Formats: sequence, C-alpha cells, structure tokens
Amino acid sequence: QVQLVEFGGGLVQAGGSLRLSCAASGNIFSINAMGWYRQAPGKQRELVASIASGSSTNYADSVKGRFTISRDNAKNMVYLRMNSLKPEDTAVYYCNAQIARYSGDYYSEYWGQGTQVTVSE
Repeated sequence: QVQLVEFGGGLVQAGGSLRLSCAASGNIFSINAMGWYRQAPGKQRELVASIASGSSTNYADSVKGRFTISRDNAKNMVYLRMNSLKPEDTAVYYCNAQIARYSGDYYSEYWGQGTQVTVSE
C-alpha cells in the first residue's frame, strides 16, 4: 500500500511565503514524476508544478518565478516553495506522484489528501 502525506498548508498574508511538503511511503520501488496540483472552489484542479525523475521542472504560467518545486529521492519527498503569494493562490493543494511498487510494475498515480492554503490580503 502506498500513501502520500502532505504538510505545510495554512494561512499566510499576501506577499508571504509558505513551503509545502509531501512524503510518499509504503511499498515503493521507484517514483517517476511528481507534482503539485491545486483546486479552488468552483474551479477544476490544475497543475501547479511538476518535476521529473531527472529533476527537470515545469510550472503553470501563473506561478512561474514565484514557486519552486524540488524533490528528495532518498526521502521519497517532494516540496513546493511558494513565494510572493497572492490571494488567487488560495486553494487546496494536492501532491501527486507516479509510483511503481516493484520491479516491472507500471507507474500508477497516487494523490495526497490535500492541504489548504489560504492567502489573505
């Protein structure tokens, strides 16, 4: 069984910073891509940032220059550093990872439970 656990959400003022963390645990053989998504009320879930196994990154245009995604393969963790936060960043943020449980296994998508980020004026 594989699970993702997220930490770091909370309330922050506009212009502030926050770091989200996500730890994958359980029967893990290999992790391919990892990423962060977010969903605001009444809106679809959208990709915020992703990071490949080789650490190449991709960001949504709305967060480029402000957010930084990183990973620690030894710890099976992925992070999202959020700077210069804006009220429009308010959403539930979800951790995502493509995980193989054993040699030869295909990569399946796993999701964290979500963590609330609220940015006040």
